Amino acid sequence: MRFSSAIVAAAIGICATSISAFTPSRGAVARSSIAITTQQSTPLTQLNQYASATAGAINLADEYAQRDVYSMEEFATQYGLQKAPGVELYSDDGSDYQLITQQPIGAGQTCLYVPSDVVISSEKAYQEFGNEIQQAEQVLVQIDQGTAARLPLFRLMVKILAEYDQGENSAFFPWLNSLPRVYYNGVSMTNDCFSCLPPYAGWLASTEKANYDSFVTALRQGYVQLQSVNDDTVTQWAYNVALTRFQEVWSPQRAKLIAPMADMLNHSAEPNCEITFDDMGNCEVTAMYDIQPGTPLTISYGDPTNPTPIFAQFGFLPADCATLFCKAMHLEPYIKELGIEFKDLLIQTESGEIAPKVWDLFLYEILVNNDPGAAEQYYVAVKCNDEATKQQYQDQYFQYTLDSMKQHVYSILSDVDTMNAKAQNYDLSTHPRVPVIVAHNNLVRDTFTMTAALLEQMG
Repeated sequence: MRFSSAIVAAAIGICATSISAFTPSRGAVARSSIAITTQQSTPLTQLNQYASATAGAINLADEYAQRDVYSMEEFATQYGLQKAPGVELYSDDGSDYQLITQQPIGAGQTCLYVPSDVVISSEKAYQEFGNEIQQAEQVLVQIDQGTAARLPLFRLMVKILAEYDQGENSAFFPWLNSLPRVYYNGVSMTNDCFSCLPPYAGWLASTEKANYDSFVTALRQGYVQLQSVNDDTVTQWAYNVALTRFQEVWSPQRAKLIAPMADMLNHSAEPNCEITFDDMGNCEVTAMYDIQPGTPLTISYGDPTNPTPIFAQFGFLPADCATLFCKAMHLEPYIKELGIEFKDLLIQTESGEIAPKVWDLFLYEILVNNDPGAAEQYYVAVKCNDEATKQQYQDQYFQYTLDSMKQHVYSILSDVDTMNAKAQNYDLSTHPRVPVIVAHNNLVRDTFTMTAALLEQMG
């Protein structure tokens, strides 16, 4: 996974798009039947040969320590990793890595196969740590009931910490030593960072940080024996590794899994690969359509129409984002009432055009506060997709809705300018996430500036 290059691209304002903001994304090509060669793997205990070449420890003190990705590749290959001809690791700066293909790959062809022996699984971790992790999870849910839905992530974090503690004796040392040391996502931000983000981004980023804090509090009760649990640098790194590299499956049971080498695929709004796991936990990366030589292998990290959650989780802005959330967090109660999803409350980044459901939301808020009877009728029209009734209300209350929308847009623009000025006064040595924060805010500012111009043209 690549972070720094995405931040640089975002920081100079790049946000190109090749898809229409409000049209369905391309469907996946059906996979063909592919034979996988079964290899006799070596037990996952004899890996010190890789550790000895790298001083036998994971260096987290230096955030920019060299990542040894090629020893990771050798390790995974020894234990059954298979790649399509031409698939290789690539870096243009020696820091960020991705997978590309130097030969054509046909639709449905397997690009990468990672056997379950080297896949890190939340379910395996749960079985490995038994009663210890069960007790820790009970404490975690008592701290925050919302974490019950994130227990698979908690289990991955525990497993990563346990392997980190073993150093060169860890079966997964080559993989651990191939990982980034520095992250730019919400977990890595400070309260100063959160104060420089618009409400939606700030909420997502700070929520992730709060979840991390709950995980650490539960682990520090001591039920799971972890040597490094009191080291904030290590625990935050382990959480970020789990958060940014997992894939989720729902069969045969819900689990989060990390497949070394497959976790090197980058994000794209129009991915050319998909990652699947069979019931045995073996990982397969498959081409969704024909891939030409020199092309990066990509997957989707999240909804391409709403890049802010990707920003909060992974710490970068997708270079191909086409839309942004409308930032109307103050209307969240009405969003829930109407049953609208955040991914439908969008503004196009190339034109500033506002999605129809944003207009629905702002009008509904006006009606609730001024005409409850009309609000009830409009609510029914929205829920039933009664476009004729909706249009009647929109025509009748257009000027009020327009004024409310203008007030919101200009408020966001003012806030973003204030936040950027504040962020740019921070020392980058103590606030290294400032560039990606400013890049996010610049995207919001540029988009909302176009939206303001469109609204002014309406009256």
